[in-house]
Amino acid sequence: MSQQTVLVVDDERDIRELLTITLGRMDLLVDAVGTVTEARRALAERHYDLCFTDMRLPDGTGHEVVEVIAAEHPDTPVAMITAYGNVDAAVSALKAGAFDFVSKPVDIQMLRRLVRTALRLAEEKRSGQAAAKPDGNERLIGDSTAMQQVRGTIAKLARNQAPVYIAGESGVGKELVARLIHEQGPRAAGPFVPVNCGAIPSELMESEFFGHRKGSFTGAVGDKEGLFQAAHGGTLFLDEVAELPLHMQVKLLRAIQEKAVRPIGAREEVPVDVRILSATHKNLAALVEQGQFRQDLFYRINVIELRVPPLRERRGDVPLLANFVLRQLAAKSGGAPGRLLPAAQQALEGYDFPGNVRELENILERAMAMCDGDQIDVTDLMLPQRMPRSQEPVAAVAGGMPAPATPAPAAAPTASGGLDDYISNLERTAIIKALEESRYNKTAAAKKLGITFRALRYKLKKLGID
Repeated sequence: MSQQTVLVVDDERDIRELLTITLGRMDLLVDAVGTVTEARRALAERHYDLCFTDMRLPDGTGHEVVEVIAAEHPDTPVAMITAYGNVDAAVSALKAGAFDFVSKPVDIQMLRRLVRTALRLAEEKRSGQAAAKPDGNERLIGDSTAMQQVRGTIAKLARNQAPVYIAGESGVGKELVARLIHEQGPRAAGPFVPVNCGAIPSELMESEFFGHRKGSFTGAVGDKEGLFQAAHGGTLFLDEVAELPLHMQVKLLRAIQEKAVRPIGAREEVPVDVRILSATHKNLAALVEQGQFRQDLFYRINVIELRVPPLRERRGDVPLLANFVLRQLAAKSGGAPGRLLPAAQQALEGYDFPGNVRELENILERAMAMCDGDQIDVTDLMLPQRMPRSQEPVAAVAGGMPAPATPAPAAAPTASGGLDDYISNLERTAIIKALEESRYNKTAAAKKLGITFRALRYKLKKLGID
C-alpha cells in the first residue's frame, strides 16, 4: 500500500513544522506550502489524501483552496485551520465544504483523531467501499420529488463532519434521517447516540451529557460516562434541542467548540470526538429572536439545515408508506398484511396528517385491530373529524362517512399535550356519551357510534374505560 499524502497550506512556519512533524510520526508524507498559488500548483502535480489549510493566506483565503479541491479533487477531505474560538470562521469553513476544522493553538490529540477519521473516509472512497455500503434509504419511503431531494441531501451530508440541523414537524422522521446520515458516513462503525433533550430533568442534564465522578454529589456512587463519551467516535443526535435550558446551552456550546467535556467532579477535561446532529419541531430561528435560544449555539449546530417535508406536502407517498406500515404490522403479529380498499386509500390521501408518519402508523394499527379480516375500509380508519375554515361543525369525516355533529369543537392540542392525547380525549368523550345514552349496553353503544362491537372493546381497553 502506498504512503498516504497530506497537503498543509499555512503561511506560519511554526504551524507548518508542527503539522509536518506530527503527521510524519503517523507515517504520512507531508507537503507544506504557504500560499494559495503554491497550493494550486501542488494540487495540480499530485494527488492528496487530506489537506489542511489556514483561513487567511498572503494571496487569498482558505476558502479558495477548499473550492479548488471541491471542484477538481472531490475525494480529498479538507480541514480548515482557524483562530482559537472563532466560531464564525469554523462555521464558514464547514459551509464552504470543509470536512472539519482545527483551532489554533493546535491540540495534537484532537489533530490525530481528525486525521484518522478523514483518512478512513478517503480510503473508503478510493476502494469503493463507500459506494458498496447499503444506503439504508429503503427505510425512507417515498418517490416524491421532495423525498428524492432529501435522500440526495443525506448522501452529500454523510460525506463531511459539518453539524446538521434537521427541521420538520413532529412525526416526519427526523431521527431516521439522522441515522441515515450517520450510517452512510465515515462514522458508521461508531455509535449513534440519540437523546431527547426534553426528556431529561434540568437538574440531571449536566451529569447525563458530560458524566460525573464518584462522590461528586449525593448519590454518585460510581463514575458515570456521559452521552458525549458514549458517542465518542460516532454521532450524537440531539432531538428536541430547543428544550435545552439556557444554562445547558452554554455548556453544550463549549463542549462542541472545544471537542472536550469536563465530567462533574473531574479536574481535567476529557477529549471527545463526536459529530453533532440536532433536530426540533419548533422554529429555532424564532426562539433565537425571542431570546430563548442562544444565537452562537444556533449558528454552531445549524451549519447546514435539512428540512424534512410533512406528509401533506407529499400525498403521493401515502400509499407507499401505508403498505410499508401494514407489512411491518403483519410481521409483528404473524398475520397477513392488511389491504386498503379504494375508498380507504382515497381517504388517507385526502387527509392532512397533522401528526405525519407517526399518525399514519397509529391510524393503521388501530384500523388493523378493528377491521374484519385483512381488508381495511374507510370506516375502520376512524380519521379525526375535520373542521372547515369557518369552524362550523360538519357531519362528515375525511373519508366521507356520516358522523354526529358536536355542539362545539374540542380545544385544540396545546404545547403540554400532543395530538395523540387530543384524539384520545375526543374518542373517550364520544364513547362515554354513547355508553351513557345506551345505559351502558355496549352493543347498542357500538351501533350508536357506527363501529363494530369488536372495535368498541378495543377502544375501551386502550382508553382505560371501565
